[in-house]
Amino acid sequence: MTELRVWRGSAEDPGRYDVYRVPYEEGMSVLDALVWIRGHEDSSLAFRYGCVNANACKTCMALVDGEVGYMCTARLSPAGGTVEPLPKRPLIRDLVTDTVPDDEKLPPGRD
Repeated sequence: MTELRVWRGSAEDPGRYDVYRVPYEEGMSVLDALVWIRGHEDSSLAFRYGCVNANACKTCMALVDGEVGYMCTARLSPAGGTVEPLPKRPLIRDLVTDTVPDDEKLPPGRD
């Protein structure tokens, strides 16, 4: 088992870190751990992904142990780790941030 510290919250609340104990397997990704957490421990955990361990969709970016990266390719350490939402991006909830560039957003009322 290892521990993953995950930032939880939204733009409307101050947020917190929740710590989850995850069964560790050599080579598992941070995304593997988050999928396990959502399936076994906390179904309310919010994060984005479109592929698993392929780094093809580019939607699972987060701050992993202080470095911006893809959760599907970041390997979980046996010592555990920390996952936070992308910095300098509007927060939606938990690890989900608004990644659409401002110049590509629809004007209000057009969505």
